[in-house]
Parts: sequence; structure tokens; C-alpha cells
Amino acid sequence: MSKQSTPELTKVRIDKWLWAARFFKTRNIAKQAIEGGKVHVNGQRAKASKEIELGMTLTIRRGWDELEVTVEGLSEQRRGAPEAQKLYNETNDSIEKRKLHSEQRKTLGILDLRTDTKPNTKQRRQIHRLKRELFE
Repeated sequence: MSKQSTPELTKVRIDKWLWAARFFKTRNIAKQAIEGGKVHVNGQRAKASKEIELGMTLTIRRGWDELEVTVEGLSEQRRGAPEAQKLYNETNDSIEKRKLHSEQRKTLGILDLRTDTKPNTKQRRQIHRLKRELFE
């Protein structure tokens, strides 16, 4: 008997791919992120059943960071991190933006003055205005 070779994947569900590429710990968390609008495919909001192909551009928001990656490989199985990193390539713009936002957050953290009371409405509006100016 000869072994059957598995056919080369041409399309994979986006929730499976995000899990296999180790962006999210479980497929369920990946699905929730997609449904929550944190994942876009080629600039369009996606559904968990969306099938992705090589060369597609994904925008993934995780916490404070937003990554823009190009799909370089397809997989439905979760493997080790070095192998998962071969499935995508992060754009240079994305790397630079993440570094800039990280530095801004660190600077904001230094300026973060903790008080014993909650900010009142006026102070809260000022905080939101400052954050909007810093991160836009």
C-alpha cells in the first residue's frame, strides 16, 4: 500500500489559520475576535468562515497592538512557534507603528498620575482628549 499525500491547501478558514499561526490561543477566541471586528481581510471586516488564500493582507488588533500581516503560508494545524511564524510576514509599516505606539504608551505611563479618587466628568473628558491626541 502506498501512502496518500495530502493535497496542498489553497484555502483555509480564517479562524483556523489565526489559531494555527498562533495569534490566538484557541479557535473560539479567534472566532470571538473576528466577530468583534478585530480582524479585517484586505481592509474588509471578515466572518469566521471566510476562507483566506496566499497573499491576502490581514489587519489584526490584539490588545493595544494592531498588526498588519501578509499570508505567506496556509495551515489548519497548530504547530510550534518557529513554524507558525513562517505562515505570515508582518509589514514594515506595521512594525514601525507598533514601536511608536509602544513608546507613546510608555511615555503616557510615566505621566500617569494616580489619585485616590475617581476622575470627575471634566477630568475624564480631558484624559480622553489627551489620549486621542497622543494615539492619532
